[in-house]
Amino acid sequence: MYKAKSNCIKDSVYIDEGISGTNTKKRKEFNRMITCAKNGEFDFIITKEISRFARNTLDSIYYTRELKKYGVGVIFMNDNINTLDSDAELRLTIMSSIAQEESRKTSERVKWGQKRQMEQGVVFGRSMLGYDIKDGKMYVNEEGAEIVRLIFHKFVQEKKGTHTIARELREENLQSMKIRKWSNTTILRIIQNEKYCGDLIQKKTYTPDFLSHKKKINFGQEEFVIIKDHHEPIISRELFDRANCILTAKSFSQEGKNKYSNRYPFSGKIKCARCGVSYVARYKTRKDGSKYKAWRCLEATKNGIPNIDRAGNKIGCVGFSIRNEEVIHIMELVCRQLKIEYNQIIDNLITIIEKVVSIDITEVYALSEKVDAIKKKCTNLIDLYTSGDIDHNEFIFFRAKYNTEIENLKSEMEKQDILRKEIRNRINEEEFYAKLLDKMIIDREKIDVYLNMFPFSWSYIINR
Repeated sequence: MYKAKSNCIKDSVYIDEGISGTNTKKRKEFNRMITCAKNGEFDFIITKEISRFARNTLDSIYYTRELKKYGVGVIFMNDNINTLDSDAELRLTIMSSIAQEESRKTSERVKWGQKRQMEQGVVFGRSMLGYDIKDGKMYVNEEGAEIVRLIFHKFVQEKKGTHTIARELREENLQSMKIRKWSNTTILRIIQNEKYCGDLIQKKTYTPDFLSHKKKINFGQEEFVIIKDHHEPIISRELFDRANCILTAKSFSQEGKNKYSNRYPFSGKIKCARCGVSYVARYKTRKDGSKYKAWRCLEATKNGIPNIDRAGNKIGCVGFSIRNEEVIHIMELVCRQLKIEYNQIIDNLITIIEKVVSIDITEVYALSEKVDAIKKKCTNLIDLYTSGDIDHNEFIFFRAKYNTEIENLKSEMEKQDILRKEIRNRINEEEFYAKLLDKMIIDREKIDVYLNMFPFSWSYIINR
């Protein structure tokens, strides 16, 4: 609460109820008071203490300086500071820093308390489609639950896409207080939400700065709180897993591209010099009955040799074909031209190949950072114990918990390391060349080769 006094105008009181003093952006009454001060409506602002004015040191100094320009002083009663005094700013800086530090400690204590409640199963958050949250517990809302079941049924059993499901829900005029508008993004979020199969993951967002209070998505900066079989599920775990397996498969299918673009290692990389269309692979049979893979221009495959369709458009292509073994042979010749070793190329490509098998080196770094973060928690745990914020039993419990988490993370890091080593042993010749190749342009007289990671292009002259 702030009280403004003037000799000619009636006292005014400005109150921001239930709003933190660490940031002034959302404090409507505070900002209105500053505006009134600049308009000359009063001479002094009286507040109980610095923490009631601002718990951010920079804000305290900034606003008291700004008010002083307009001849308005701030009196902090408990701290015995009048900002119009000559030594006020020094004292204010010291006291504001203390208030800010106290706010930081309070924030840490609140976060600690919330984390412990989460570990005990208390739900933080708002009600959602299919669930009502009351007193930290989740209760099935049958009206919303029916819509959730319908969405999973359409996606898994009827094999409909998220755009189609969203459109059908709009057409059926299915309304929900929790969903403003049905969209494919909304459907995706529902399918990916683990709460619908009874699990609970909390701390998906975190607040890195207690002063700004801005939330960020948690990509592993802080430990998640994960509890399996936490509440009554709306759908079975089997159905949830099937739906998310379908999502994963679709994400790797490069939806929207040509259906032949990722079936084979060289798919989408071999191009026609005449029409620019990608080549597609076809298996052909030799006279002895054996099969071989060959590549041919898709335009030639679909429409034959160059001709005119009924609408008068030019279609078709000459489409010179090339065998898969010839593509591999050409790439072998290219690599001979490169003055580098096979293992050096492997090192350059390892990051890309790891993504193909769902291993990313950044994940290894993230695991290491988590270990460091838990070690820091162990240190803070000692401080909390010595300060009396936690008792002996709590100290023993959390120390054992953190040690177990560190061991699990180290075990996961070892698994990742073993898997990375296996990658090198699994790379076959064709996949290696495909990762190296940017594009290969096929013409009657020559084949031009362009590489991904090297400033290299090479032409192979065909003797026909």
